Amino acid sequence: MSERFVDVAPGVRLWTQQRGPADAPALLLVMGAGASGLGWPDALVDLLATRHRVIRYDHRDTGRSTWSFDEDPYPLTALAEDAVRILDALGVARAHVVGMSLGGMLTQLLLADHPDRLLSATLIGTGALSELPYTHPDGTRTPPEELPAVAPEVLEAWSRPAEQRGLEAELDQRVEHWRLLGGDLLPFDPEYSRDLERKVIAHTGHHTPSTAHARADYAGMVRTEQLARNAVPTLAVVAPAEPVYPPPHAHHLGQVIRGTRVVEVPGMGHALPRPVHAPLAAAILEHTDR
Repeated sequence: MSERFVDVAPGVRLWTQQRGPADAPALLLVMGAGASGLGWPDALVDLLATRHRVIRYDHRDTGRSTWSFDEDPYPLTALAEDAVRILDALGVARAHVVGMSLGGMLTQLLLADHPDRLLSATLIGTGALSELPYTHPDGTRTPPEELPAVAPEVLEAWSRPAEQRGLEAELDQRVEHWRLLGGDLLPFDPEYSRDLERKVIAHTGHHTPSTAHARADYAGMVRTEQLARNAVPTLAVVAPAEPVYPPPHAHHLGQVIRGTRVVEVPGMGHALPRPVHAPLAAAILEHTDR
């Protein structure tokens, strides 16, 4: 396991970590909004590292990377370009890319704008950057903006203003957030979530929540035509308990991104608890082996 800081823009350095054989095909993990690379649990990373040189990293304004948004705001599209800079700095010509939540959107930007850098893509817990409608099994069509929305209880949690809390109160809030995101099909393990967030806070060096990505400009993200022409092998993961991008968002991805296969991970929500590690890793590895 090795760690390295990568300069991706003037005054912006990102923390990166690599696990697995140095000569194995690279697999880049792209986390969601406001989330450190440690949001990819060690146990899941280790499963993927049996066959890959796995790279995880902290976005800008998360973890040990530069927190600069308040002084130098950037659009969300810049986070996709950061991923390319990481591959450049680590000497990776092409990588398998796995993106979750906002990371799944950034992965779609890579599919559209830098397809020559990807060996494959896996999309988890995300929505399509396409204006094409979803076609239901009965042939009816639904515009993307009318697909099922974020669960009300999650929206309510997100609407609360960010606060400076004591460490234990902040941990309580983060654990409750993971309970909501995990959905209602798998048992929730609060100690697992608390331990994960303790590691993230220790890694970051403080427990101030990051709000930069929620405030960043979302403009310029749609890639309808490019995704319809996609030639990179792509997998969309169906999470039946997903409260942020509920079914049929994953099936919509399968329709609007050319050549996308869809696979379900039983019980999964918008989180990575222990019970999903093995089936999710198996789905990813089966995809990257193709």
